[in-house]
Amino acid sequence: MGPHTCLPAVAGNESFLTQMRDSADMDFTESAEHAMLRSAVAGVVGGFGHEYFARQIKDQGHTHELWEALGAGGFIGVNLPEQYGGGGQGIAELSIVCEETAAGGCPLLLLLVSSAICGEILKRFGSPEQQQRWLPPLADGTDRMVFAITEPDAGSNSHNISTRAERDGDGWRLSGNKYYISGIDEASAVLVVARTGQDPEGRAELSLFVVDTDSPGLHCTPIAVEVNIPERQFEVHLDDVHVNGDRLIGGVGAGLRVLFTGLNPERITGAAIANGVGRYALAKASRYARERQVWSVPIGAHQGIAHPLATAAIELELARLMTSKAAWLHDAGLDAGEASNMAKFAAGEASLAALDAAIQAHGGNGMSSEYGLADMWGLVRLLRIAPVSREMVLNYVAQHTLGLPRSY
Repeated sequence: MGPHTCLPAVAGNESFLTQMRDSADMDFTESAEHAMLRSAVAGVVGGFGHEYFARQIKDQGHTHELWEALGAGGFIGVNLPEQYGGGGQGIAELSIVCEETAAGGCPLLLLLVSSAICGEILKRFGSPEQQQRWLPPLADGTDRMVFAITEPDAGSNSHNISTRAERDGDGWRLSGNKYYISGIDEASAVLVVARTGQDPEGRAELSLFVVDTDSPGLHCTPIAVEVNIPERQFEVHLDDVHVNGDRLIGGVGAGLRVLFTGLNPERITGAAIANGVGRYALAKASRYARERQVWSVPIGAHQGIAHPLATAAIELELARLMTSKAAWLHDAGLDAGEASNMAKFAAGEASLAALDAAIQAHGGNGMSSEYGLADMWGLVRLLRIAPVSREMVLNYVAQHTLGLPRSY
């Protein structure tokens, strides 16, 4: 078929297309509420900008002022219940917050750890007493809770977790090591995944515990990484750390069921952050390509500049659509595993392509600190690895979407 060939009319097509147009499910217009949320978050972040973000990293500081401003506006806990000071919304709204902060040049990974993982798990599985204790400070941003699942020898195999929790009277004692734990130096508590036994098939029985970061026996060692973000990475050592029985979340052995309540939102909000960085990069590149002139015309008039940016814009918009779908499925209580993994994969690929195209469009200026692009590379490269690697996403899709034999 040539580019202008039309498909022949098929009986019933007009009725079908009319039904599609009339269906509310086919309305992709962003709601007024979501548009207002985007604008409000962008307004807060605009008062700080990428220069603030980069300065905090250079000075080894934290983005506490931005975090507090977002908390004061009700954005940190937008997905948490109103009765605990949250916004009463869902992951769709938290994803907007994550995307807009990143699009403003200030990507905050603690949003996906504290609000998306810990907040969602406590919201769905915490007892009323646990929710009353931890959700209000998470909702208003006055406190943070981080998440500890990764171990040096377990990798993506959660069943191989070696950190153990053993009963100690009415409480528990935890021992083991966790790896690449983000922002624990900024949090008062960490949600730890530990082995409490094994199931009938011999796999690890996992349970979740809230542990105070100042608990005796809990020690943190910084991990040096080549990623320019304010959230530092740590190895966490748990040496016979005691917690009371009320620190168990969701019941003994409920770990995997509870985990995926937090891991899908982590992947969705991780995708949202990647999408935001991609938007940030393309906005800067488009402005530069319009204003920068060589041989008396803007460089954006040349297809060698325009086409890579246009391709990146298409890929980024597709990733944003999948991220929206995944968030909707999660908030509707439907299975969001496939969509969450796809969103994470698509956004990780699209954001890196967008940033690379933006840097290339700037030429040598793309590597200049003044233009605020190259310092984002480590983060977007990280988002192809974490919170789940692209290879594990491909394994998931091959098995669950295509029905292929499990490869691992």
